[in-house]
Amino acid sequence: MRHVEVSVPPVEEQDSIDARVTPTGSLENLSQQEVDRLLDSSRGGLYGLFRRCALAVLNSGGETDDARVIFERYHDFEIFIERKAWGIKLDLRNAPASAFVDGRMIRGIQEHLFAVLRDVLYIHGEVYEHGSVELGDSPGITNAVYRILRNAGLLRPRVRPDMMVCWGGHSISREEYDYTKKVGYELGLRGLNVCTGCGPGAMKGPMKGATIGHSKQRIRDGRYVGLTEPGIVAAEPPNAIVNQLVILPDIEKRLEAFVRTGHGIVVFPGGAGTAEEILYLLGILLDPQNVEQPFPVVFTGPAGSADYFRQIDEFLVATLGPVAQQCYRIVLDDPPEVAREMLRGMDAVREFRRRQSDAYNFNWLLGIQHELQQPFEPTHAAMASLEIRRGMEPHRLAAELRRAFSGVVAGNVKERGIRLIEEHGPFEIHGDPELLRPLDALLGAFARQRRMKLAGDYRPCYRVVT
Repeated sequence: MRHVEVSVPPVEEQDSIDARVTPTGSLENLSQQEVDRLLDSSRGGLYGLFRRCALAVLNSGGETDDARVIFERYHDFEIFIERKAWGIKLDLRNAPASAFVDGRMIRGIQEHLFAVLRDVLYIHGEVYEHGSVELGDSPGITNAVYRILRNAGLLRPRVRPDMMVCWGGHSISREEYDYTKKVGYELGLRGLNVCTGCGPGAMKGPMKGATIGHSKQRIRDGRYVGLTEPGIVAAEPPNAIVNQLVILPDIEKRLEAFVRTGHGIVVFPGGAGTAEEILYLLGILLDPQNVEQPFPVVFTGPAGSADYFRQIDEFLVATLGPVAQQCYRIVLDDPPEVAREMLRGMDAVREFRRRQSDAYNFNWLLGIQHELQQPFEPTHAAMASLEIRRGMEPHRLAAELRRAFSGVVAGNVKERGIRLIEEHGPFEIHGDPELLRPLDALLGAFARQRRMKLAGDYRPCYRVVT
């Protein structure tokens, strides 16, 4: 995507701005069908989705993780497409003023805005509407993820493994945030790139540190990749460091994009969303078909996070068994060692991919069960029907526990989840008591440690029923 031209009237300090944005490059020409689809405000149309995602990225840097607050604050925000003889213009009405400086849209936000346009059109046109991808089985879903990432220009050929996925919470302490920057710095010094969920906190810190490490090593093409999905992008809008943004259709395809494009994963302290990511990953790594796959995973934080990782470790052992501990290493208060561990892991990943003739930029050989790929829509009925019971294979139990945490995330920060909780009360989670007790203890610890929300008092959106 090339430079975009933006024109807005001069403004003083104000909360919102009207602007006209001209895209150039691959998006300068849209078909009438594509324009009609974007302007369709009906239930099956794309306008609502496009508007929500556009508003989210225009709110980049916002201080709230409550999607509803953003949408209510800018309830009069509108975005229109004007057809011109030479292409299109985007007409923004009542857009967040924070997206502009001296009356001109910030370039990084411009790029994110057109990433939204690109991904929304491609996903619903090429992946869903035309039926060119079979989504009824695992290979089809994986192919869809690949095509979305390829269309976004994320998959670079003939590049050695170097992409570090960093997971962690948006609501973390200053000590933990500073630690994530130190780890990112060490990764950057070693020429490694960073991919996160693109939001604040533990998603921003590693990217910020990596930019300094890359600068010191005179690396001018550092990659700071943000992967998100429509349900979460408003609560975690792209931070200022992200230079490649991709919107996946749902949380499951977002998670698959992480593990297939990443060559190793660093997990920082977080809340329910981080636990969901850990369980998703363990649901893959504990699967017998992946036993030979090298995949370096490090849980890390400052010395003050020792209790946090002890709680995570105890929860995983109590639910999945000691076998889960074989999938990760805990490193406390040692950023250089984290980076060295990742670098050592890169050697194993590169050698395995080379021997198996698998691509470096997308892990095709990683087996992911269909149950991990199927979108889970957290409703009261869906949450109450989760099967959390003894006797399940560890990787299948991990998948079911992942859904429980996904529901908690939805109730905490996603617009639809928040409204469901307001209308019908907390989600209920049922299952075997010996599994639900450690789950309840972990979620309770997250709440006490204020890892559930960026600001304000936390009211639990769930109830564990034993």
